[in-house]
Amino acid sequence: MGSSGVQIVCVSLGILGLVGTIVCCAIPRWKVTAFTGQSIVIAQSVEEGLWMNCVVQSTGQQQCKKYDSLLMLSADLQAARGMVIISCMLCSLCLLVLFAGADFTTCVESESAKAKISLVAGIGLILGGLLVIIPVSWSAHNTVQDFNNPLVVASQKRELGACIFVGWAAGALLVLAGGLLCCFSRVKAGGSPGAAKYYSNGAAAAPSKNYV
Repeated sequence: MGSSGVQIVCVSLGILGLVGTIVCCAIPRWKVTAFTGQSIVIAQSVEEGLWMNCVVQSTGQQQCKKYDSLLMLSADLQAARGMVIISCMLCSLCLLVLFAGADFTTCVESESAKAKISLVAGIGLILGGLLVIIPVSWSAHNTVQDFNNPLVVASQKRELGACIFVGWAAGALLVLAGGLLCCFSRVKAGGSPGAAKYYSNGAAAAPSKNYV
């Protein structure tokens, strides 16, 4: 089983990844307006997220509006909604499970059970990281593709927002934490540790024998 120090590092990485995933879910910075016009002065910029789009004026004022319908979103953002929410729930559950089965807690006494719990938590964190990386990469691909498409109107072109990069970082942290847990939480075969039985040696009874 992995040491408590490695598990503490994995918990820290998992918490950072979970915070980054929540930021991606809440902040409307997935796609931002690209500067494609000939005018240097831009009166306003548009920011799109999973739940709303915002218009930021050059004076600093910001107005946000929730999407009237789910069908107004593109396919990548529709899938991102479900994947990111599932990732947040899965990572939260895995972190709670990891706390219960970690070496630095006493919730579980059996060492073999702790190893299994940590292994399950590691697999869950890896899945949670992939659930963030996949929609973020999909959205980034569509944004770049539309930006380079000459058939798309200039006013409809977007650039990569800050949430794309935060999502990549959060997913990488979650996958790293889960990978470390899987590497250091291998269950030993051949019975549970600490259950070794000791048998009396036949030589111990030798002094009781009479020799001629």
